[in-house]
Amino acid sequence: MKTKMKTIKSTLLTIGAALLLTMPVMAQSYRTHVVSNPQMAKKVRHELVTLPYYGVFDNLAYNINGGIVTLYGQVVRPTTRSSAESRVKRIPGVSRVVNNIQVLPLSRFDDNIRAATYRSLARTGALYRYLQGGNPSVHIVVNNGHVTLEGVVASKSDKALANMAARSVSGTFSVTNNLRVEGESNIG
Repeated sequence: MKTKMKTIKSTLLTIGAALLLTMPVMAQSYRTHVVSNPQMAKKVRHELVTLPYYGVFDNLAYNINGGIVTLYGQVVRPTTRSSAESRVKRIPGVSRVVNNIQVLPLSRFDDNIRAATYRSLARTGALYRYLQGGNPSVHIVVNNGHVTLEGVVASKSDKALANMAARSVSGTFSVTNNLRVEGESNIG
C-alpha cells in the first residue's frame, strides 16, 4: 500500500512539474514563454484579469497553441472557472478552450489561512503594495492547509519577506514560494 501511494505521489509530482514547466505568462504572475500569437495572448490575459471575482486568492494561467487555449490555475469560486472559459471562448480566433482550472475545495480552515496569510503579508514591510488593486501582483493559493505564493515582486528581499510572512501563519502545513523577482530570468 505504501509503495502504491509513493508511486501515485511521484506521478502527481511529475505531472505537476510538467504543468508548471509548460505554463505561459499571464499578467506579471507567471513564467515567461514565447507566445505564437501575441494579440490573442493579450486578449486572453485581458479577459482573465477582468473576471468579476478574480482576486488575490485565485491564480490563473493559460497556454495558446494555434486556436486552442488551455487554462490552468486555481480559483475559490466555481463561477470564476466557468466565466474564464466562456469569456475566452468568445475571443476571435479561439477554436477550442481546454479548462484545467481547479476549483479549490470549500473549507473554513482554508478560508482562515487565506485571511491570516493576507494579513501577515500586508503587515510585513511594504508587501501590502503587492496585494492591492483588481489584479494584484501576488496571489495566495490555499489548498487543504498548503499555501502557495504566486506572482511577481520587485526584489529578492521582498520575496524572502513574503516567504517568512506566509510561514508565520499558524495552521499552515506547508508554504511553496513561487514568487519571481521582476526583471530576473525565469529560466533554470
